[in-house]
Amino acid sequence: MAETMIPVRPGAKAELISPPANALSPSRPTLESAGIAATGARSTAARGYGTIILAGDCGSLGIARSLGRRGIPVCFITDNSNPIAKFSRYTSRSLSWAGSQQRGAASDLIKLADRHGMRGWVLFPAADPEVQLVAQNHAELSKVFRLVTPPWDVAQWALDKTLTYQRAATLGIDHPKTYQPRDRREVENLDCRFPLVLKPAVKEGRNVFTLAKAWRVDDRAALLSRYDEAVAAVGHDHIVIQELIPGGGSAQFSYAAVWDRGSPIASMVARRTRQYPTDFGRTSTFVETIHNAQVEEAATKFLNSLHYSGIAEIEFKFDARDGQYKILDVNARTWTWNSLGALAGVDFPYILWRVAMGEKVDRIRADSDARWVYLSRDILAAIAGILAGTLTLNDYLRSYRRPIAFATFGKDDPLPALFDLPLTAWRALTRRLPSRRASSRS
Repeated sequence: MAETMIPVRPGAKAELISPPANALSPSRPTLESAGIAATGARSTAARGYGTIILAGDCGSLGIARSLGRRGIPVCFITDNSNPIAKFSRYTSRSLSWAGSQQRGAASDLIKLADRHGMRGWVLFPAADPEVQLVAQNHAELSKVFRLVTPPWDVAQWALDKTLTYQRAATLGIDHPKTYQPRDRREVENLDCRFPLVLKPAVKEGRNVFTLAKAWRVDDRAALLSRYDEAVAAVGHDHIVIQELIPGGGSAQFSYAAVWDRGSPIASMVARRTRQYPTDFGRTSTFVETIHNAQVEEAATKFLNSLHYSGIAEIEFKFDARDGQYKILDVNARTWTWNSLGALAGVDFPYILWRVAMGEKVDRIRADSDARWVYLSRDILAAIAGILAGTLTLNDYLRSYRRPIAFATFGKDDPLPALFDLPLTAWRALTRRLPSRRASSRS
């Protein structure tokens, strides 16, 4: 069984413990938990019901295209941190708001729905803070919207990495050795092997730590320095220290699915072949559908233990040292490359929308050998791979065989691709701003 390192008391050295005995006792929500009468998709769409997408990146663009192409009205609500979906011809309305982490955000969302006639619409939170907002206000929001993400007693197992690894340990799912020291003294005395990575346990707020995928450290001095930075950003209780599994994007795999009442409706396994940056990858840049029974089995075990309902993506990394696939993250939301599913025969946003509307959907699995590329960033990932000697130019060019889907480009929807490069540059600049502000305060 995989093991998680958790400190047992303040000032004590981190040691192995088991999750609490009641760790596997969440409530059991369904996709029909909204307090709104479900109707067939066609009649509902004809009466003007549609979808609200909350925040997100290229994944939100994929949702807008999937549903908009079918004539379903799409409203994109954003704090403008990544507005690419608003430029799609399939986004029928775009609204700005202060964001999901502002006080009263749930009430503001309901007010927007009332003001613009969107009661009864399907609500797609497309980023972690938005998933947390919906999860923690599930009862209130389900009276207004059709919800496709779980309430807090389920979502917390995805949003909090500490709980994710506790549950994985209980279920016998392999994961990287993980520590959560309670103070700097425990970090100084941590019995560990380098290299390690530091991650935020929960992505709350925008700061230099939560905006990073992970920080790598190769020795004790670097660990202590980075730990101090992380504490300044999020405090002692929200830092996870983890062994670094060797290997790049080609060793990373995902199970993506729509579940209802503890059973999968639609599923797909993919290899995230390239990513950028190449070390931890804030975004996947080249993804391929494959068959992998071990990944599917582990992910299914995790979601089944929650009697899960909703959309989910579970990330694994293959550890060549022991031949195990180890769980890294659980996302209770749509993911950046969800449009790959439609190319492989599993259109996740549309399937989820149909289920939320009360339609019966037959069980379906994605085909293998389909590809998705985020071209502007994949070029950078390829250059890095070629310079490092891990990728040849011929192999790179051969990877672009059909069928292939593009993250931002669409023949029928070209505008988002035109805005992609300036938006990427703007986001890269704003990612650095929290660091500079933090420096000015210290």
